[in-house]
Amino acid sequence: MSAPAITPVVVRLKLSLLRNGLRQSGGRRAAYIASAVIALLFAALQLLGLIALRGFDHAESLVVLLVAVLGLGWAVMPLFFPGGDETLDPTRLVMLPLRPRPLVRALLVASLVGIGPLFTLCLLVGSVIAVAHGGAAFAAGVLAVPLALLVCVALARAVAAANVRLLTSRRGRDLAVLSGLVIAVGAQLVNFGAQRLGSSGLEQLGPAADVVRWVPPASAVGAVHSAGEGAYGAAAVQLLLSAAALAGLLVLWARSLTRLMTAPDGSTLQTSRAAARDRTSTGLARLLPPGRTGTVMERSLRYVWRDPKTKAAWVTSLAIGLIVPVFNAWQGTGSVYLACFAAGMLGIQMYNQFGQDTSAFWMVAMTVSSTRDAYVELRARALALLLITLPYATLVTVLTAAMLGDWPLLPEALGLSFALLGAMLATGAWTSARFPYSIPQEGYKNVAPGQVGLAWVSIVGGMVAAAVLCAPVIALTVWLHAGADGDAGRWLLLPVGTLYGAALTLLGLRLAAPQAARRLPEILAAVSKG
Repeated sequence: MSAPAITPVVVRLKLSLLRNGLRQSGGRRAAYIASAVIALLFAALQLLGLIALRGFDHAESLVVLLVAVLGLGWAVMPLFFPGGDETLDPTRLVMLPLRPRPLVRALLVASLVGIGPLFTLCLLVGSVIAVAHGGAAFAAGVLAVPLALLVCVALARAVAAANVRLLTSRRGRDLAVLSGLVIAVGAQLVNFGAQRLGSSGLEQLGPAADVVRWVPPASAVGAVHSAGEGAYGAAAVQLLLSAAALAGLLVLWARSLTRLMTAPDGSTLQTSRAAARDRTSTGLARLLPPGRTGTVMERSLRYVWRDPKTKAAWVTSLAIGLIVPVFNAWQGTGSVYLACFAAGMLGIQMYNQFGQDTSAFWMVAMTVSSTRDAYVELRARALALLLITLPYATLVTVLTAAMLGDWPLLPEALGLSFALLGAMLATGAWTSARFPYSIPQEGYKNVAPGQVGLAWVSIVGGMVAAAVLCAPVIALTVWLHAGADGDAGRWLLLPVGTLYGAALTLLGLRLAAPQAARRLPEILAAVSKG
């Protein structure tokens, strides 16, 4: 008696998981419907735009690279969004008597159910229509569309199966939180590429497309263009490359499933040697001041390195603070003053200092019994931030000035950066004590439900106040530029901005310390909600 097919069962399981997830709450259902409508609308617009490219020069180069980027997105999606699809975790099925090959077929078919595959299908259909000319090209397109779609889905599944132990561990959640960095960097790269294309045209995509058209899944779309050009041999080879990639991914996927079904999970175990090294690591403590100041600084720096949410915020700020001024300088359209963006991005990390501790803040609250204790606590946190921010802001400013060749403006740009940093440290310390809010430890939310208004007041209000506090230094900069001897006086902005920023920081800490000491119970209640 033959075993029943499991493919329909797995497809129904996928639909049941989706349906039951939407039944959990009205908010989740509304969010899913809204995201589905937006994604499908965007897919329809992309489809129409690709069809409109039909007949344009170099359209083939654009669509080939588009499909390659699409395949790359499918490859990295499981790494950064492991919680988006519960069926990505095959370890949930380890107790069932299932063989890898039937399971691979069933999961592959189930993977075609969802918004992502439909979005990909629309782009692939539009890409084929954009480059297909003649009956042979459309015949190749009939094979290319499902082949490219299956390669994308199999790639995502193979990557997920190979890394499922990591993705379900704490380090995997750390990696998922860092997805904000990839999105931020990718957005800047896309913006830069779009500007270059707008100024130089699509012809500069040709060299890259000549290589990518032989790389699956883009090779499937490349086969459509080759068939339209009469290069039937090249079209056959490109289709075979995509078919071979699909077969190879299915084999790797099946092997990963076999290993997951039979091997014990040791991915999250820490060796005794590594644990002993972590316990005895005191190199950082030796470099910091003694007493409470050094202890708080070390704790803050360890949060930056170990806490997923704090690490993600810092890495994203470091990346964007560098990308914005450097990319603009690279295009020749930037200004050395854009380097202040680096100080501003890192200055945001001073906001909601107590909320970053979450429920562990009660241990800090136990050690604060006076305004002096609160002042030392806030001062140490600001010093820990300055250890990273000061050299980083200086480096970004020098690099931007070097790329623009605008060395005379370097002193005043540094002075403005240091003044802005001091203003943000001052307002960040005060708003941390006055408007604290909780940061959920799990998931992707950075504000606990019901505290969004507090977060907006703390961050947006603090940034506006910091801009107002920087007005004297900005006015001095404008006045020196308007004066006849502005070149000589600009060097004054570096010490003036530095001293002004330091004075603002000390003033902000002095004003925030009494607030923090007096409002400890309210702060503890606010930051413990998540």
